[in-house]
Amino acid sequence: MTQPKKARPRKTFSAFGDIRRMPSDYEIVTHAQNWTLRKNRTGAFEQNPSSPANLWFLTYRDKSPLQVDDWDAFRDPDALTYKTYVTVQAEAEAKTGGVLEEYAGSDAALAPGQLALLTSLFTPSRYLLHGCQQIQAYLGYLAPTSYVTNTAGFATADYLRRVTLIAYRTRELQIAHPDSRAGTAERQIWENLDAWQPARRAVEKALVSYDWGEAFVALNLVLAPTFDDVLVRQFKEVSRENRDEESWLLLSFLQEDNNRRNRWSSALARFAVEQRPSNADVLRRWIDRWSPIADAAAAGLGELLETRPEHGRPASEVAAGAKAAREAFHEPIFEPEGMRAAR
Repeated sequence: MTQPKKARPRKTFSAFGDIRRMPSDYEIVTHAQNWTLRKNRTGAFEQNPSSPANLWFLTYRDKSPLQVDDWDAFRDPDALTYKTYVTVQAEAEAKTGGVLEEYAGSDAALAPGQLALLTSLFTPSRYLLHGCQQIQAYLGYLAPTSYVTNTAGFATADYLRRVTLIAYRTRELQIAHPDSRAGTAERQIWENLDAWQPARRAVEKALVSYDWGEAFVALNLVLAPTFDDVLVRQFKEVSRENRDEESWLLLSFLQEDNNRRNRWSSALARFAVEQRPSNADVLRRWIDRWSPIADAAAAGLGELLETRPEHGRPASEVAAGAKAAREAFHEPIFEPEGMRAAR
């Protein structure tokens, strides 16, 4: 009687299961890198399963309403690794550095209305964006797969880059216009100016949305697309209309960071719906919860775009534009795959 032939043992890449291809460099350095998700675990951390840290991960990650059978099947559309991210951002920083060098000293010629817009909307926005950075970092820390941990980590770095650029520009404005209170009034504006309070409430509420899925929806699917439309697209358009080419150029370059975050966020949401159709209701419920909060924030910031510069735009138009941009971003998430392919 012949003995059954034994299967050849795998020599490498066994973490990927029974595959018949060579994993990509991106997959090799990203797959199963989160040790809190190791198999056969009794808790995220090597502590008592009922410890506060383990209960936190159990409650807000493992038992999140947003579930799929295998989160490790998700892939970042850009397949970013640390190496490729650093290369891309080095080139991006060269561009922004070139703009800063080219326009050095030009702030003295800013129109009074544009200076008022910069010091009431642009320079205080570092508080808002730092809050977004913290939420993005939390999302990466609690994510159910290292494929999301990495993308959220890069998005966190993008926010840091943006906050750093705003701080640099704040100092330039402070030097050129010492009476403008640039560099000294931002916290007071952030905490007390009526136009900023809906946005401040939005980000502070998102900071205490502990479920990883809701944090993802609140920031990446609702608040960030709304804020980006106001603080990047519409702000740079108004700036150009008010002869501030430097702001227009800098924000045009920063938009690519936002586009990259939007690509993987949309892909992750579509992945969740395709893997488990009931996730569509979960996502819609959270989107419906956060959209009015985002709309109120856009309307508040729109008041500054309307009243500060010489050539502004109505606050109602600002809010409507931000809402339309966000809803257009959501459309592909809930489209059937065949409809998306036909577009």
